[in-house]
Amino acid sequence: MTEAGIDYAAVFRALPGIVALLTPDLVYVDANDEFLRMSGRTREQLIGQYLFDVFPDNPADGAATGMRNLEASLRRVVADGERDAMALQRYDVQSVDRPDVWEERYWSPVNVPVRDAEGRVVLLVHRVEEVTELIRAERAPEGSRARVLEAELYTRARELQDVNERLRRANARAREVALVLQKAMLPDLREAGHHRAAVRYRPATDALNVCGDWYDLVDLPGDRIGVAVGDVVGHGLEAAGVMGQLRSALSAASLVSRGPAQALEVLGLYARSIEGAESTTAVQIHIDWETRTLVYSSAGHLPPALLHTDGSVEFLDQATDPPLGARPEHVSRPQATTPFTEGAILALYTDGLIERRHEDIDVGLRRLADSLTRHRGDDPETLADALLLELLPADGATDDTALLVVGL
Repeated sequence: MTEAGIDYAAVFRALPGIVALLTPDLVYVDANDEFLRMSGRTREQLIGQYLFDVFPDNPADGAATGMRNLEASLRRVVADGERDAMALQRYDVQSVDRPDVWEERYWSPVNVPVRDAEGRVVLLVHRVEEVTELIRAERAPEGSRARVLEAELYTRARELQDVNERLRRANARAREVALVLQKAMLPDLREAGHHRAAVRYRPATDALNVCGDWYDLVDLPGDRIGVAVGDVVGHGLEAAGVMGQLRSALSAASLVSRGPAQALEVLGLYARSIEGAESTTAVQIHIDWETRTLVYSSAGHLPPALLHTDGSVEFLDQATDPPLGARPEHVSRPQATTPFTEGAILALYTDGLIERRHEDIDVGLRRLADSLTRHRGDDPETLADALLLELLPADGATDDTALLVVGL
């Protein structure tokens, strides 16, 4: 295809670096001319083929790890959506004409994701630099000194890769601990008085983007409950700790406040004393079944969605103020009231449910409204599952998601 007179296919083929395109299943989609030249393969021998069917490990070398290391890197890029620069690798290449002959080769690979409009990884750019000739050149002139240099270079590269692997394992352990802490601090689902409610928490696939979101339900005097969701800016163990403090504080403030606006004012003052709580967003709604009204206030959070019995969706956005701690001085927060009819559904959520990279937030809100309308009549448990299934990316969300659904 061309754009503005540029033939990008021709540009790709002419790139001076060694570059190939792979699907997330590691099947070749394309390769530039330099890749074909350096690999000794034709386009027909590559396109549509599984990477490691074309380039397996050398079976004669019991210590060969090139294939395993490359596959691990590519799988991480697909899962995490982040580029990965690998350490220097020895990865022998099988001769096309003589399958029993393997050429000793050294490579420095970089793997980069290509995302679609929804943020899903749809292609992998696999770029390599071959340093085999450099290694050979260092061997020739000075004999043993060159071999020592080669061994040192290779050893340091392997050490770097080992350190990176240990860091990945440490991040995975930290993520697991943070998720356990998050689960322990979020309240168990209980009946909202005699009314039905459903809660869900889904962590992000990225180890660094979990445990900032929360939900809460608190019983209030009369036939009322308070429901809330919030989102701490940070992630990991620190965010889980901040989240627990803010959730508990908001629950306590709700019991003695005149309404959600005052409860959020108290929470905002409290947040100033907690490191990492700045710019947290939260929204709280007091549901009153006697008057059939929703009283709500938002501290910079996405608007809750009210699904009416006729299938229309109303976003509660008439009482929105900046996030916690965003103002240097204390200012009273706004509060709004809206009626509901029996059988309506209220949904509170965090941004992981609707936000996508490179997409306007209104697109995500329309997607949520469409999904709610299609599932009107579902009970809260069924509706909560349907929203997660339809709205979260199939290859994993890049941010965690809290969801609270209440039958009115």
